[in-house]
Amino acid sequence: MRLVRRVRPLKALVVGVWGAALVAGVSGCGDKPAAKAAPPPREIDVVRLAPAEVRDTGEYLGTLLSRQSVTVLPQVAGYVRRIHVRPGQKVEAGDPLIDVDSREETAALESAKAQRTSAEVNLEQARRTRARIESLYKEGLASAQEMEQARAQVDALEASTRAAAAQEAQREVQLQFHAVRAPFSGTVGDVLVRLGDFVSATTPLTSVAQADVLEVSVAVPSERARSLRPETPLEVLDSEGKVLLTSPVFFVAPQADPRTQLVEVKAAFRNTVGLRPSELVRARIVYSTRSALQLPALAVVRQSGQPFALVVTDKGGQSVVERRPIKLGTLGEMAYVVEGGLKEGEQVAVTSLQSLRDGAPVKVKQTAPSAQAGTEAGASGGGAAGGSR
Repeated sequence: MRLVRRVRPLKALVVGVWGAALVAGVSGCGDKPAAKAAPPPREIDVVRLAPAEVRDTGEYLGTLLSRQSVTVLPQVAGYVRRIHVRPGQKVEAGDPLIDVDSREETAALESAKAQRTSAEVNLEQARRTRARIESLYKEGLASAQEMEQARAQVDALEASTRAAAAQEAQREVQLQFHAVRAPFSGTVGDVLVRLGDFVSATTPLTSVAQADVLEVSVAVPSERARSLRPETPLEVLDSEGKVLLTSPVFFVAPQADPRTQLVEVKAAFRNTVGLRPSELVRARIVYSTRSALQLPALAVVRQSGQPFALVVTDKGGQSVVERRPIKLGTLGEMAYVVEGGLKEGEQVAVTSLQSLRDGAPVKVKQTAPSAQAGTEAGASGGGAAGGSR
């Protein structure tokens, strides 16, 4: 009986604790949780769209050609007696390059001069004889036959003198061929002969090329060549794409290469940057120029191949982003040409693109200019002489 009396107070205590907990739980369920505060608008950088110049271009591999370049050949046969130049030397028109042995021709010239002198002396003697016979004929001391013979002798000697003079002139010209001279101002190529070599009229001696004015030759696809017109700009680029020289196209081949279906295009320019003939360079043809909207490549979001732009719009007095599908043209250096979906003056987000959702509130932090003017919108090259960008 004592044990029962002790257990009852413990049971009452347990029931009291659970009751208190239940009351506390019921009273707690009656309180509502505090509402979570909305996040502040995200600060973003935007670009304001504005028309800029877009150039339809094509980049190709061009070959530099000298407008004046010749392989120097001798006009006579003989041994090389002297070499006046070295490879790479600058020469002026008429400067001596190589001397071919001319001793035989010099002797022939001296003989021709002697013959002309002899003919002139004989002619002078014949003229005096004719004058004397004419005087005697007037006095009746010489016959008409003698006078006619004297006149004929003078005529024959005059012809002989002219022949001797022509022979001498011929020898002088022939002697000049033994000194090979530069046909025009330029740079000497490799000297292919050495002292003592025997050369003939078909032996290459060296070459002279003029690098002051060069031509650049490129091969473009035939479908692109159809849009070429005279004065179409052609730019010569360095290895980093910087424009070195610009010149208008002056020649478009009337027919395509039957093997490659490429059309040769040429432009000439004054070489002020030290380019060399036969050098391969990057060449860019500007087919057309127009004004269009441009969107930085970093502002484009793609999903399943469809490009989108996050355009900042006003909704209820608050700036939000609108996820808008767009149509893009050619990719230039840093921007796409916009063909549809955007308008001039609209602001497009360029930062935090992965964090923004359609309709998300934003705060414009900075407005950047649109794309740089002069974006290249195009670029296709083909064949052995062309390459795409």
